[in-house]
Amino acid sequence: MSSGTKAETRGGESGEPGGTGRGIPLWVALSAAVLILSGCHREAPTAPVSPPVVWVRRPVLEPVSEHLDLTGTVAASRSVDLVARVSGYLEAVRFQEGGLVESNQVLFVIEPEPYRQQLALNQAALDQAQSEYGRQLDLIRQNATSKANVEKWLSSRDQAKAQVELAKINLGYTEVRAPFAGRIGRRLVDPGNLVGAGGATKLATLEQLRPIYVNFSVNERDALFLRDKLRNLGMHLKSGVGTATVLVGLNNETGYPHRGVLDFTDNDVSSSTGTLGLRAVFPNEDRLLFPGLFARVRIPLGDPKPMPVIPQEALGNDPLGDYVLVVGPDSVLMRRTVVRGPLTGDGCAIQSGLSEEDRVVVQGLLNARPGEVVTVREAPTASKGPH
Repeated sequence: MSSGTKAETRGGESGEPGGTGRGIPLWVALSAAVLILSGCHREAPTAPVSPPVVWVRRPVLEPVSEHLDLTGTVAASRSVDLVARVSGYLEAVRFQEGGLVESNQVLFVIEPEPYRQQLALNQAALDQAQSEYGRQLDLIRQNATSKANVEKWLSSRDQAKAQVELAKINLGYTEVRAPFAGRIGRRLVDPGNLVGAGGATKLATLEQLRPIYVNFSVNERDALFLRDKLRNLGMHLKSGVGTATVLVGLNNETGYPHRGVLDFTDNDVSSSTGTLGLRAVFPNEDRLLFPGLFARVRIPLGDPKPMPVIPQEALGNDPLGDYVLVVGPDSVLMRRTVVRGPLTGDGCAIQSGLSEEDRVVVQGLLNARPGEVVTVREAPTASKGPH
């Protein structure tokens, strides 16, 4: 009897359908699990997304001179390779390498003595022929010689004259002189070497620096733009040669301190490069320009006129052309197509597409898209946007 009672008691604690083995009903445990699971899947509240922040600035109206900016290279107005035109040993070099030389200055001396001797021999032959020709004239008057002899000595005299002139020329070639004033490069042959044997020997190169050229080119679009602007100034692209102003600055110079004029325009646009070649000439009195230098070229196109100026970084470009982003009504960002003008010290001038009242985005461009609402902040004038 007692053993049966114990078995019933164990069965009542753990064997009943509603038990949990520890006295907690099963339905209570299931309800708690459902509540815990439902709490795990509850979504957190979403924070509101703030509009992107952009910094804006209004364009500043400034007097701007319209111009065309290009790049070019400096070139000598004249350049010559000095060569030995007669053969002989180089006796002397009479210049400082890399220095300035004057027109007609003796630069090289090739041994002249053989050519002096040749001139003397030819002069003696001429004197003899001239004397004999005179004697034959006297004899023909006395019918003591033939007309053939007179003509023979006339021919001999004329040939001797030609030989004398040739000898004088060759003697002159023994002194290699500067054909114009300029700067000479290094000597290519040292004294004591044989030059001119078997052909002309290059001795040095001389370049004229006053005046000096700057060569540059424009693409087809800029060529048409330049043509139209010069036409508005009363000049044709060709007739502008000698009158149209061209300014030049070097890499280490501020602005464009060198002033010259358009000197040459090519006949047509190159089919291979799509460019038109132009050239400007500069007095170069101080010789600051010398051949081979890279030059910044600016062609002014009329008097200054007021244009809105914006920071250059505010400009964008896409397949539709140049544009800026402006903030419109209700702080909505808009794309505005513009026509850019010349660069200035404060940024880039805009020929059309902007007014002084437009709020142009100068910073925050990567965080905003046209059509979006933005948070607008004013950019400081002194710096281009906050740091």
